[in-house]
Amino acid sequence: MGFIIRWLCALGLLTATYNPTQWNFGRWSMANYETNLSLTVLFGLILLVGYIIYLRATLRSIGIFGMLLILAVVGTLLWVLYDQGLIDLNNPAINTWIAIVAMSLVLAVGLSWSIVRRKLSGQADVDDVDE
Repeated sequence: MGFIIRWLCALGLLTATYNPTQWNFGRWSMANYETNLSLTVLFGLILLVGYIIYLRATLRSIGIFGMLLILAVVGTLLWVLYDQGLIDLNNPAINTWIAIVAMSLVLAVGLSWSIVRRKLSGQADVDDVDE
């Protein structure tokens, strides 16, 4: 259940930033920055904090190689689904949603990896040690 919550939060962060609908920060800020500059900056900083939390945890736990490996697995899964005729990649909006889901999976795995590793190996990760 914890992974699903982390994934939904990552999906929410990415979707709030940009998605193919009109309901996203990118479009809202471009339309309203002149009249609501303070809100635009506030919401942008809140999103930035979310990205820093997710990206820092992901880079510390799985690194760039792990991120690329997860994207490769997701990409291969999409390839299989496309070859089997289960998805059609001709719609740009669908492609955007697929990319958002793929990136959210990378962030969720990165945030959850230390927990999974501890449960599998029985060893805790210790990054910062006071001597």
